[in-house]
Amino acid sequence: MAELEIIDAHHHLADLSRSYPWLEGPAEPFRYHGDDRPLRRSYFLDDYLADTRGYALIGSVHIENGAADPLAETRWIDEVARAHALPSAHVAKVSLLHPDAPARLREQAGFGLVRGIRDILNWHPDPVLTHRDRGDIMADPVWRANFALLEELGLSFDLQVFPSQLEEAARLAGEHPGVRIILDHAGMPIGRDAGSRAEWARGMRALAGHPNVVTKVSALGTNDHHWTRESIAPFVLETIDIFTPQRTMFGSNFPVDSLYSSFGELFAAFDALTADLDQADRRALFVGTAARAYRL
Repeated sequence: MAELEIIDAHHHLADLSRSYPWLEGPAEPFRYHGDDRPLRRSYFLDDYLADTRGYALIGSVHIENGAADPLAETRWIDEVARAHALPSAHVAKVSLLHPDAPARLREQAGFGLVRGIRDILNWHPDPVLTHRDRGDIMADPVWRANFALLEELGLSFDLQVFPSQLEEAARLAGEHPGVRIILDHAGMPIGRDAGSRAEWARGMRALAGHPNVVTKVSALGTNDHHWTRESIAPFVLETIDIFTPQRTMFGSNFPVDSLYSSFGELFAAFDALTADLDQADRRALFVGTAARAYRL
């Protein structure tokens, strides 16, 4: 693996001298990602580089980490990148329902490191799973108007939803062909029964029908805490089949997915599962798609 160049398309850093509400307060009852007490510490670039040691990491994409002050988080990540040349890009948080969203989007777009925005949309009737208190946010006219500003500002959108929301997201993509949408975590397949898998695949195909959408395979461990190469293979391979390697990329979701495996175990699985692909396709999966999607 040392010779295989990698752009990690999805990771986080944390400085717990700042506020991250999801890492504060009672740890129990645990959310769907499990016991997050090991994450309740600062995770600096040096920690990330220690986890990725031995790999030819040529770039990385930092994704907002739920900081209480997203603009302060962007300033910090920008400082880290200026000092260390990593991360290579940052995806910032802006709530597109907020009354000041247009101004906040413009502030974030002023940072050269910022390539896109994430506003997590995961909704589920099970409170252990849901991130939001309503399931109709993508249809909200305020949210839609602010989403449309992304094209004007040259920003992409990291889309994080559950499989039941994928078809609605596909309609959003079709109505905004000028906004690059990057589907996080391969559409977050939370069910393993035949019906759930069919719903996931149907939604993935709907999204892949729009050329402005790409996806990343990441965070599979959050829904499969004891994953094996065999258990994640159907989701990895079907995602690649649906989107093609030229529209699919790999991400670690570290440090969150360090709850379930080492970085090495994760990328060894990605390596093995794609070993039969040709060199150009593997290059796209591990480097090219991320470089193009995030303008690295």
